[in-house]
Amino acid sequence: MSRGRRHMSERWSGLRRVRWLLIALLGLMSTGCAMLAPSPPQNQSNICEIFREQPSWYDYARESEEKWGTPIATQMAFIERESSFRSHVRPPRKRILWIFPGPRPSSAHGYAQAQDPVWGEYKADAGSLFARRTHMKYATDFIGWYNARSHRQAGISLNNPEHLYLAYHEGQGGYRRGSYQSKPRVLRAAREVRNQASRYRSQLASCEAEFRCRHFYQFWPFCRA
Repeated sequence: MSRGRRHMSERWSGLRRVRWLLIALLGLMSTGCAMLAPSPPQNQSNICEIFREQPSWYDYARESEEKWGTPIATQMAFIERESSFRSHVRPPRKRILWIFPGPRPSSAHGYAQAQDPVWGEYKADAGSLFARRTHMKYATDFIGWYNARSHRQAGISLNNPEHLYLAYHEGQGGYRRGSYQSKPRVLRAAREVRNQASRYRSQLASCEAEFRCRHFYQFWPFCRA
């Protein structure tokens, strides 16, 4: 082999090693992020216990409520329904010939199960450049942003979790067309969200004081339990 060909061969071999090293590093980073994500709360039926396990989630949901208007209980009922508080969940893949994994039915991802197109709209309109669907801060903010849009475009009250969820599932256009009316599973899910939001609201009333003023910098009159 000539010196030139040997040099080219060694160069391509080196590039391949670099490529595989980068792939391995990206894989490790992805695994590390998944390992750092909080585990789902043990008692998802009680919002007080959820926030006791993850008090920062209360801060995120309250910040979203103050910014967009959707009550904390409604935000958390949406997330419980969509992902059961699992940060990296995606829709299961369809099976090809009942054996081989096929494509996923949608691009939904993260706590709020936001799909790629609407997540892109959120980031362009209100979200941070670094917003992640796997972080509760951005999941609650996304839900608040989306429901505020449903309120503007479809006239849904921010205190009506059932119909907010119908618009969340069907899109504001689908909601206005009444597409959910022929979908019993969607109607049932919306009722369950309504009931969960009601339970969460009653529970939160009994424990919210312990989360509102827990930081050393939160003091009266800027913080009222």
